[in-house]
Formats: sequence, C-alpha cells, structure tokens
Amino acid sequence: MASLVKGEWGDPKCIPQKGIVTYGIAQNRLRPLAGTAQAAVFNTFRRTRNQILYWGVPLLVGYQAMQWATERNEYLNSKAGRAEFGEDG
Repeated sequence: MASLVKGEWGDPKCIPQKGIVTYGIAQNRLRPLAGTAQAAVFNTFRRTRNQILYWGVPLLVGYQAMQWATERNEYLNSKAGRAEFGEDG
C-alpha cells in the first residue's frame, strides 16, 4: 500500500515540491535610511555650489540697495540734509 503522506523534509525519497513561493525583503527595506547622512552632506554642498550665483548675487544687490537707502534716509533727515534740500512744511 502506497503512503499518501510524503516523507520528512530532506528525505531523498520525497517528491520535489512545486508551487512553493518564498518571499524575501529588499536591502532598501531593511535599512531605509542607509547612507542618508553622508548623502545629505555632500548633496547639500553640491546643490548650494550650483545655486549660489542664483541667490547670492541678488542677495548682495539687495543688501547694497538697503544700505544705500538707509544712509540716504539718515542724511535727508539730518540737519545737513534738511539744509541742503530744504524743509517742507
């Protein structure tokens, strides 16, 4: 009489199993933040270096304009400025 029960796992007489699915997990799922700190430092440096002319020059121009306007305002509201340009009122 043939046995309907297969042998133990690893038994040489055991028929190879079919349809068994095994699942694994990817490395980026095991360590999702691996290398993030190092990449953040170098990526930030690279992006800043590439963008500095786009925001650095307007920042300097704006700073110089504000500096000039502040000095001009202080002069116009001083005694010498009022004497030069006259006082309205």
